[in-house]
Amino acid sequence: MIQSPTPPSANGIHYFSQGWKLIRLPGIRRFVIIPLLVNILLMGGAFIWLFWQLGHWMPALMSYVPGWLQWLSYLLWPLTVISILLVFSYFFSTVANWIAAPFCGLLAEQLEGRLTGKPLPDSGWAGMVKDLPRIMKREWQKLAWYLPRAVILLLLYFIPGFGQTVAPLLWFLFSAWMLAIQYCDYPFDNHKVSFREMRSALKRHKTDNMQFGALVSLFTMIPILNLAIMPVAVCGATAMWVDRYRSTLGRVN
Repeated sequence: MIQSPTPPSANGIHYFSQGWKLIRLPGIRRFVIIPLLVNILLMGGAFIWLFWQLGHWMPALMSYVPGWLQWLSYLLWPLTVISILLVFSYFFSTVANWIAAPFCGLLAEQLEGRLTGKPLPDSGWAGMVKDLPRIMKREWQKLAWYLPRAVILLLLYFIPGFGQTVAPLLWFLFSAWMLAIQYCDYPFDNHKVSFREMRSALKRHKTDNMQFGALVSLFTMIPILNLAIMPVAVCGATAMWVDRYRSTLGRVN
């Protein structure tokens, strides 16, 4: 059991930094391996492919910039690159999360037991296999919530001017919130807290969760560092669950 006092001012930045420390804990490292391998294979391969495609995509996207905004091309070019990285990194991190969801849930479960000294009932590999249908149903719930909102935001990119200036900011904010939901959901789901109830709980600390999600989103765009971001985010979100939500929403108090 680990009892490290959490600062009263702990925010999303604190829990993100905790994630980097917690993945190195003895006894936890072996549960990090599979999510880490999934992320390395998928995100690593995807970003290599993206690097070769940017040269073709950028001229096509910049063609949507109206003539009266061409004088801003020096600013719109990097914004367009950032937009591609945001959409691309979130899409492939979502795919990676689908593949690794059972193992991320197991990592959250084992880390919570380590932090509190109170393992969950049915914890371990056997419990993960038994809960697999529920875990995949939860991933469908998240996808159904995410897709309509993502489609609307993606369509904004094709509005001349607006799509190259405001849409990237809106997508970044949306990605930050969605990634907070994605990673905080693992410990919530381990305690069978409904998806709706989980979102309501996160909204009560929305600023801190947006900070956490924004850092995850930023690091997902950074080559090399993004390969480790999945287990780091799961560990940081689990630490946040233990400190802020477990006492009121957990099955084991």
